[in-house]
Amino acid sequence: MKKSLVKGLLSATVLTLGLALSGCGQSSSSDSGSSNPSSVSAIQKNGEIKVAVFGDLPPYGWVDKDGQRQGYDIALAKQIAKDLDVKVKFVQVNANSRVDALKSNKVDIVLANFTVTPERKQVVDFAEPYMKVSIGIVSPKDEPITSVDQLKGKELIVNKGTTAENYFTTEQKDVKLQKYDSKTQQFNALKNGRAVALADDNSYLYAWSKDHPDFTVGIKTLGPNQYIAPAVKKGNKSLLDWTNKEITKLNKNGFFEQDYNENLKPYFGSDVTAEDIIITK
Repeated sequence: MKKSLVKGLLSATVLTLGLALSGCGQSSSSDSGSSNPSSVSAIQKNGEIKVAVFGDLPPYGWVDKDGQRQGYDIALAKQIAKDLDVKVKFVQVNANSRVDALKSNKVDIVLANFTVTPERKQVVDFAEPYMKVSIGIVSPKDEPITSVDQLKGKELIVNKGTTAENYFTTEQKDVKLQKYDSKTQQFNALKNGRAVALADDNSYLYAWSKDHPDFTVGIKTLGPNQYIAPAVKKGNKSLLDWTNKEITKLNKNGFFEQDYNENLKPYFGSDVTAEDIIITK
């Protein structure tokens, strides 16, 4: 075999091996270098973190009469932005659009009363939880629903994409569900008598019924206790690790207790205490 041919084959082999090794060195996750627009370094370089929040869910996330965003999740978003030394950009979502907002890179993180479930863990990465909740049932005070058995064959209102919808779809199939896209729509439906009751996170229902005394939370706890946590795009290890450290730090310095006292306590009646909502470690 000629020396020039041998030299050419060796060069080709080295080049191929080099490309293969180079390929092995690249991360296949969405957190690899500049390919991840939601990594901590990318967020800090851009000077902005995009946060998915609700706009009609007081006391967690809503827009007040002056057009300003308020609530428990809003305060957390602002603190996260402060600790990243960036500005915060709020992106309003509905319950059933939270996952898509992450997947499409419209947001970097979701802080929209997002309950951790096994199904959601398959499509997003959850950080450490910062709140605990359970499903509750609110109904007219003059026709209260105090037992799930009363709902069999009846119409129940739920918000699409929520744990309440999932629970009744899988565990209480005898209940007929009316599904709405937003919190505003579902509570208007309840006030208009379109169903006998409404299912949602119990802590939120306590706040809502306090402002609507013709209604009562007849079932305060349904199903297992659940947890609310920040969510990031699947594979975004950079932001996930940073957020886990942030939640731990905020817990230690009493941020969540202060957030509760400022943003949740004024909306809850005596049925709810800080220990019922926040997670202390």
